[in-house]
Amino acid sequence: MLEQLQKWRRDLHQIPELGLEENQTTEYLKNELIKMGYDPKPLPQLKTGCYVYLDYGFEKCVAFRTDIDALPICEANDIAFKSGHEGIMHACGHDGHMAAMLGFAYALKHDNIQPQVNILLIFEPAEEGPGGAKIIVESGLLKEMNVEAIFGIHLMPTIEEGVLATKKDGLMAECGEIDIHITGRDAHAGLPQNGIDSLLVAAHLLEGYQQILTRMKSPFDPAIINIGQIHGGTARNSVAKECEMHGTMRTYSEDVFNFLVKKMEDFNKGAEISYGCKIDFSCPPLYPPVLNDEKLVKFLSEIDDIVLLDEPLMLAEDFSFYQKAVPGVFVFVGTKSEKYQSGLHTDHFNFDEKVLKRAVEMYIKIACQYK
Repeated sequence: MLEQLQKWRRDLHQIPELGLEENQTTEYLKNELIKMGYDPKPLPQLKTGCYVYLDYGFEKCVAFRTDIDALPICEANDIAFKSGHEGIMHACGHDGHMAAMLGFAYALKHDNIQPQVNILLIFEPAEEGPGGAKIIVESGLLKEMNVEAIFGIHLMPTIEEGVLATKKDGLMAECGEIDIHITGRDAHAGLPQNGIDSLLVAAHLLEGYQQILTRMKSPFDPAIINIGQIHGGTARNSVAKECEMHGTMRTYSEDVFNFLVKKMEDFNKGAEISYGCKIDFSCPPLYPPVLNDEKLVKFLSEIDDIVLLDEPLMLAEDFSFYQKAVPGVFVFVGTKSEKYQSGLHTDHFNFDEKVLKRAVEMYIKIACQYK
């Protein structure tokens, strides 16, 4: 199994593709599944990805999901199976997720496993964006297959190699992308009274947004407002007419997310009145928070060696859309070792494929013991 997992992972690592463009990846997956004896079907309303439904004659069905897309990152690893697509890389472990799912599918066919539920295997495109999970849920696939629970994994370089870790309730955050465009009025730096300085407005907003976090919401509701980019001005001796800011917001509650957006909008309106500028603001929610079902976490802890985390992560995942439709659990598979310590979404991300065996073993235990 390890040798086969390694081959699948390394083959897939060499053909990374961006969301909704995973044509070669989908073809590879379908061919491997067909060789196992399956009949993979296209996902409704999506041109890439696929699913496999295994009917064992039960009323209940449990779904297992893997993401299949990659990231726009140039790989810096010096390895024999380096990405063959310039500027694109599996820097988030999706190649490993796919290999583990293929390993699970192979075991179901060839290892005399006796599941206690029907099984749906989902190979989901565009997890990194725009979010294939939302489209799959809205297509009605889960309802059609009578899915009552869903499980998924993510490789995690901050957790020790081979460790399975999760927690009940909030595991990962809701996220939104902040885009702000400030329009003031240009003027010479020697005549500042004739202008409206968009950079000064930006500084005011930066400070104000942090006041929202520290003075307007409960300290027991964790949240992040991070502005990671500011672009503005044309010359050192001019008042900047325009400025753009881009950032992200993270919370574990949709209510808190909506509250923060409203308060940011209030700050923007105040700045428009005070400075006489115009502010275009956008912060739509992308993915809801990943909220693990308490009963399923307990079930998983009873059938496998699972570490229960004390704290959630402020990362985001579209697995959350499945959890809004049915109870689900998302599990981290640790990859941290002396050799592999690079973080997610980095050009050096890599891992030892032996950790994928733990994911396959967990999937098998779920299939055989879920009732």
